[in-house]
Amino acid sequence: MLETLAVFVLGIAPPLFSLWVMRKVQVRARENLIRAREIPVVRIPSRTPFADDRRYVEGIGEVTGDPTCQFNARSAYIRCAVNPSGPCQNCPHYRSRNSESKRKF
Repeated sequence: MLETLAVFVLGIAPPLFSLWVMRKVQVRARENLIRAREIPVVRIPSRTPFADDRRYVEGIGEVTGDPTCQFNARSAYIRCAVNPSGPCQNCPHYRSRNSESKRKF
């Protein structure tokens, strides 16, 4: 009879231990979610840095900077590889794209 009780206790102990651990993890996760809700959310205004220097080029879309320059990235976010933050006016690295390639914009 004592052996049967020992086998029963040893057989039921792992699932009970597992349930106890799962319950503690659920309580901890719930507390973490409650704490996360209390953190204030800071919204950063989404304004692209070169909004005033954008141009729309047919077939490409919005381009920042001078689209006739060879180094222009043809992107709305980066002006060029040489001078990404600009400005394009009086840039010493300007090279006409038309002289280097036959593409038209």
